[in-house]
Amino acid sequence: MLILIAEDDELILKTIEHKLLKEGHEVILTRNGKDAIETLKTKDVDLAITDIMMPFASGIEILSAIKTMGKQTPVIMLSSMGQEEVVLNAFDLGAADFIVKPFSPNELILRIKRFSSR
Repeated sequence: MLILIAEDDELILKTIEHKLLKEGHEVILTRNGKDAIETLKTKDVDLAITDIMMPFASGIEILSAIKTMGKQTPVIMLSSMGQEEVVLNAFDLGAADFIVKPFSPNELILRIKRFSSR
């Protein structure tokens, strides 16, 4: 699977990248929302993983951009904010999953496996 990771926390970004590469996935790393949206315009990814709080464009804006582009790319949202309204808003906009930080990389891999069988 080709997976886009949009995360501005370098440690989390590298941890996810390492785990996904170890699982045999290809990854594209972006460190802000603007770069993630630009990447999505030119690349067809199988899955996007994005933090909600990102520089230049939020994870919600990335999710909206994917939908506006007409893509069916599943999106896993990451956030240290576990507020119910944020979670519900993400799901209303079409998020496939939501994980509250801190999270186990192994839990993320299990959730990703649900999308690789589609």
